[in-house]
Amino acid sequence: MTASFLYAATRTPFGRFGGALAEVRPDDLAAVAIRGVLAKAPGLDPAAIGDVVWGNANGAGEDNRNVGRMAVLLAGLPVTVPATTVNRLCGSSLDAAMIASRAVESGDADIVLSGGVESMTRAPWVLPKPSRAYPAGNVTAVSTTLGWRLVNERMPAEWTVSLGEANEQLQQKFSIPRERQDEFAARSHRLADEAWTSGFYDDLVVPVDAENGGSDLVRDESIRAGSTVEKLAGLKPSFRPDGTITAGNASPLNDGASAVLIASEAAATRIGLAPVARIAGRGAAALEPQLFGFAPVEAAEIALRRAGISWSDVGAVELNEAFAVQSLACVDAWAIDPEIVNAKGGAIAIGHPLGASGGRILGTLAARLSESGDRWGVAAICIGVGQALAVVLENVSGNRSRAVS
Repeated sequence: MTASFLYAATRTPFGRFGGALAEVRPDDLAAVAIRGVLAKAPGLDPAAIGDVVWGNANGAGEDNRNVGRMAVLLAGLPVTVPATTVNRLCGSSLDAAMIASRAVESGDADIVLSGGVESMTRAPWVLPKPSRAYPAGNVTAVSTTLGWRLVNERMPAEWTVSLGEANEQLQQKFSIPRERQDEFAARSHRLADEAWTSGFYDDLVVPVDAENGGSDLVRDESIRAGSTVEKLAGLKPSFRPDGTITAGNASPLNDGASAVLIASEAAATRIGLAPVARIAGRGAAALEPQLFGFAPVEAAEIALRRAGISWSDVGAVELNEAFAVQSLACVDAWAIDPEIVNAKGGAIAIGHPLGASGGRILGTLAARLSESGDRWGVAAICIGVGQALAVVLENVSGNRSRAVS
C-alpha cells in the first residue's frame, strides 16, 4: 500500500447562527471551499481528481442529500469528477478525510478532495410524514439544526438526552467545576483572536464574497476577543438550573465549509505542491450515547497505536471543543500538556458548523505542525450518539525527513 498525504486545506470563515453567512446556501458554501483549496494548486487539472468525499450532518434541506456532488458542479469542476456525501454527524468531514486517505492508500484513487459543510442557520424544519392522509391529530414541525429529532420510542431514554444534559452528566462523572470550564472557554477566545491577529489563519481561510451570497465577513464571527472568566461566570446555566454548562463554555451554532486535498506522494508533480503532512494513523471509537463527549479518548489512542507512536511524541493536538467540559475530560484522560491543545483557539470561539469542523481541525493541525516544526500531531472530534474519530498527522513539510513505509 502507498501512503496518503495532506497537500492543502482551506475553509470559509465560520459565521454565527443567523449571521453574515445566513443568506448562503450550504451547497454554495461548499463550492467556495472547493474552489479555495484548488486555488492553492493552480497547476492541478481538476479532471485528475479521482473522487470527492464530502461531509454533512443534515442533508434535510438545501444540502439536497448529496451536497458533495452539488458542490462539485457548482464549483465548476468537470462533470466527470464523482462525489459522495458521508454523514457521521459532527465527525463527517474528518470521516471524509479518513475515507479519502484510505482510497489513496489502497490505490483506488491518486488524488481525492475531501471536506464538509453545514449551514445550521438554513437547516429546515421537518414534519413527520403520516402513514395515512389527513391525520386527525396535530403535527409538530421539528428543527433539524442540532440534536435528536423524531426519536425512535424504542431508544432507551438515557441515550436520547440533549447534548447539553449529556455533558452535564460528564461534568458530574469527572467533577470538572464551572470555573475550569469558563477558563478553558476564555482561553479559546483569546487564542483564536491572537491567531487571527498574527496572520495564522490568513492562508487557511477563503472569504465568501458577495458573488456567492456572502458579505464582508473576513474572520470567524463568533470570536469574542474580550471574553474573560469573570464575564463568562455571569452567564446562566443552559441545561440545568444548578448546572455548569452555559452558552459561553459550549460551542455555538454556525455556518461554514472546509476542504482538504489528499493524495499520494507520487501525485505531487501533478498537483504542483509538496505534501504538508502524512496521514499516519486513524481511529474510530464508540461508547454509551450520552457519554459521546468522552469518546475521543479511545479514538485518539487507537490512532496513535496505528501510527506507532505515543503521546510523548505528540507536539500538537486539535480537539474539537463541542463543550469545554468534554474537552477538559479528554485532555485530563490523555494526561498531556494542555498548552499543546488548540493553541490557535478552538470551536468554542471559532464555531462548530457540524459537517465542516473535522476538516477545520485537520487543516489547522497541519498548519500548526508546519509552523512549529513538531513532527507529530493529533486531530480528534467527539460525535453525537456516542462516537469519535481521530487522525494522526506526521509533519513532512520543509526539509524534514519523512517515513512513508
